[in-house]
Amino acid sequence: MKLIDLSVPISPSIREPLPAKIVYSSHEAGAQQAAAILGLKQEDFPEGKAWATETVTLNTHAGTHIDAPWHYWPTSEGKPARTIDELPLEWFFSDGVLLDFSAKPPGYEITTEDLKAELDRIGYTLKPFDIVLIRSDADKRLYHEHYAFLHAGVSAEATVWLLDQGIKVVGTDGWGWDIPLNLQAESFKQDPREGVLWAAHFVGKDREYCQIEKLANLDQIPQPYGFKVCCFPIKVEKASGGWSRPVAILQD
Repeated sequence: MKLIDLSVPISPSIREPLPAKIVYSSHEAGAQQAAAILGLKQEDFPEGKAWATETVTLNTHAGTHIDAPWHYWPTSEGKPARTIDELPLEWFFSDGVLLDFSAKPPGYEITTEDLKAELDRIGYTLKPFDIVLIRSDADKRLYHEHYAFLHAGVSAEATVWLLDQGIKVVGTDGWGWDIPLNLQAESFKQDPREGVLWAAHFVGKDREYCQIEKLANLDQIPQPYGFKVCCFPIKVEKASGGWSRPVAILQD
């Protein structure tokens, strides 16, 4: 079995709109904390050292994470939208399909015809509950100042087409599933109408599905299908998303 890590680190060095903050506590500080809790002295611990810990301030959409239907809209398919802790685990362990759009420039909007052409190229027909991964190689620019604006996105109509094939979980190595936010804003200023901003996300109003965002290492998956994806989300109560460490699993 070969395992390929498809996640980016939780790091304040990533230049994104929702950055993480990490405060590191040393072994010496841990001994002070433990001593205070247990009614001891720091020097009671070996060399005055105990546990090392970290305090992380983190938005549920920072780092590699999964968007729940609640992220998109209060309702989905006419019912209250489900939060990340309410979704079936079966969605997050399934056959993976890798679609390569790394040759497309940042900001390109992937269409239904693009998806069909790539599926024809690799000789694969989607089936329900496949996990579809979109490669744009945006993760190679993870620490770039404008990382959030450097991916190819997926159009709303292409997203609907994927869901029509029975797909429940899609993923991208970009900061977001739609085209970059700065391009959405520019388009809206020129044409201020519904359907310009966050169009693919808003598909979730009518169709229940999840997006994995900020994947990595899709270029390391050696085949476009014939592998499993495991991407269970962290169970954050009533949350719009949850962090994940997706893994591609290949059998020798």
